[in-house]
Amino acid sequence: MPRERRGSGCGFVAAARRAASVVLQLAIGGAVAGGVTSCGGNDGASRLVLYVSADDYVAREVVRAFEEQTGIRVDLVGDTEVNKNTGLANRIRAEASSPRADVFWSSECFMMIQLAEEGLLEPFSHADVESWPVNLRDAARRWHGFAPRARVIVYSTERVSREEAPRTWIHLTRERWRGRVVMADPRFGTTRGHLGALKVFFDGQLPGGYEAFLGNLAYNQVRLLTSGNAGVVQAVARGEADVGMTDTDDVWAAQRNGAQVDLVYPWHGEENERGAGTLVIPNTVALIRGAKNHEQAGEFIRFLLSERVERMLVESDSRNIPIRESVMKDYPQYAVPEPLRIDLKRVAEAMDGAVEAAMRILGSGAGES
Repeated sequence: MPRERRGSGCGFVAAARRAASVVLQLAIGGAVAGGVTSCGGNDGASRLVLYVSADDYVAREVVRAFEEQTGIRVDLVGDTEVNKNTGLANRIRAEASSPRADVFWSSECFMMIQLAEEGLLEPFSHADVESWPVNLRDAARRWHGFAPRARVIVYSTERVSREEAPRTWIHLTRERWRGRVVMADPRFGTTRGHLGALKVFFDGQLPGGYEAFLGNLAYNQVRLLTSGNAGVVQAVARGEADVGMTDTDDVWAAQRNGAQVDLVYPWHGEENERGAGTLVIPNTVALIRGAKNHEQAGEFIRFLLSERVERMLVESDSRNIPIRESVMKDYPQYAVPEPLRIDLKRVAEAMDGAVEAAMRILGSGAGES
């Protein structure tokens, strides 16, 4: 239960779902065709249409490897950093009567769960994924999770020592961080799902606990950035904030570019409380209901869930967390010390209400960075 500080919300901004805004991604040696980015050069080849919200530099390498292995051409439709997942999910909804996409590769799981519950995804079964972990798939196998990232606190190593960095999410409401905390606009991306998880966790401890936490953040003058999780890390690196709420891959990318930042795997509950640690958010992949290229879509899903791709993603700049023991033993440095144990479906159900509350209480802090 949040208890660092009580505070009231700062203003009111009506929550509204942004319309889908889909942009074409850079071609992988191909030409633009049919409103999507073509990744191959053979117009007569077997093909599929892939909607993907994973970062372009990650998706391109995986698609290139798939095309080389199978000869199947992939047409990519991506999303912006700001709209991550939301734009593509809304496009899938809008196209439900005549789907354009065959496969959706999402960089998170919660909007995928919503699409499954809305009947927009088809079950996918194959011997290759028969033993997939139950906590990383839908009971009906309408989506499968892989290559997680973790929700973390980024801090400036120039202004914050490792010892004083926040260790829990509630620590962000301490006086030390007043006016020095940033987070991404919660209507989009992994921040959206994380707020759902915070609501499920805090309200599970005490009714009203989540909004009390938001009130404390508002009192501490948290700022919402429209530049996404990467913008959060950049703001910390530039000295515009000392700490922020973001994802592991954005911190790794900033460090690779020389930024003086580091991360903490924060607790949702008390420090060292079992099962109350860091939220881990998997990528997910699903077959779109009514997909026109069913066989090719299945080939891509199998490839994306393979050990080969798992190793590609952990070795990429994104450094996604392995899920296979055979891979994790080679990359123990990316293991999350204590993952949060939480029902992903409950988070997806709570997410929209959690975002509405955040925009009502924190919305006046939104701004560019």
